Amino acid sequence: MPHILVVDDDREIRTLLTRFLGGHGYRVSAAKDGAEMMRMFEAGRIDLIILDVMLPGEDGLNLCRRVRAGSATPIIMLTAVGDETDRIVGLEMGADDYLSKPFNPRELLARIKAVLRRAGGPGAPVSAGETTSGGGRILAFEGWRLDLARRELHSPEGVLTQLSAGEFDLLVAFAEHPQRVLTRDQLLDLARGRVAAPFDRSIDVQVSRLRRKMEADPAEPVLIKTVRGGGYLFSASVKVEK
Repeated sequence: MPHILVVDDDREIRTLLTRFLGGHGYRVSAAKDGAEMMRMFEAGRIDLIILDVMLPGEDGLNLCRRVRAGSATPIIMLTAVGDETDRIVGLEMGADDYLSKPFNPRELLARIKAVLRRAGGPGAPVSAGETTSGGGRILAFEGWRLDLARRELHSPEGVLTQLSAGEFDLLVAFAEHPQRVLTRDQLLDLARGRVAAPFDRSIDVQVSRLRRKMEADPAEPVLIKTVRGGGYLFSASVKVEK
């Protein structure tokens, strides 16, 4: 049973999500602030965090950064309607997805299932006829090795490069469609299985994070190139290893 930690200072939201998600087969813990969240997070295994940006004391953005500094635990941020800045900063901090308040609990449930499935976490069973992530393949390019089964990226020096679930899925989308221009809408569909909302800049943020982790000079990228008016192009030749 996947363990979800809901962090929100609104008691009604904590109660609603605890009951709703508990009724859909999840174990749910709830915290009203960052201090309570960190105690719960450090006390036991948490499979996914639902984290409100606006919290008393330490805000959700800083908490996201603290978690991401030492863990790849998936994080879904809850942001105010129309506050694009919080969404972008949240993604920069390493959040895997976001949802604006007020939200439909069923949409949040769909996001949770998608993020857990992408992260290869528990509670994300494979449907009939669906294959597991990558089927044990390793995609190799420019010395990098992307292990789809283990969901790991190793640098040319053999060092494990930590990626969030969103970054990993975006890199898989690039590596499975090399030397081809992909629009932001295509990348969002390939990496997250959903259509982009107007002015959705999440792909740009994730690309920026990948460049900082993989490019020798992120300001002059050679691996993930920007195509003006088109989207992005993954320039490497990719080989599939078993």
